[in-house]
Amino acid sequence: MAQDYFRRIQHAVGGYPPAVRLAIGVLLILGGMLGFLPILGFWMFPLGLLVLSYDIPFVRRWRRRLEVHWLRRWRRRSGR
Repeated sequence: MAQDYFRRIQHAVGGYPPAVRLAIGVLLILGGMLGFLPILGFWMFPLGLLVLSYDIPFVRRWRRRLEVHWLRRWRRRSGR
């Protein structure tokens, strides 16, 4: 499951140049801050952080810790 997750994220984000990923990440975060508007939503904020995590080391470390935590928790609950 974890390998499939990583493969999907890398495929979706990895094909774009860093400048485009930064712009998309910042726009998603800004849209997430305006989540009270009808079309924009608060779901955009974590997605923007995920996109930025491929270019900014601080956010990458945060994302990696969270992924490890979730994977350990999932394995513990599913008995694997």
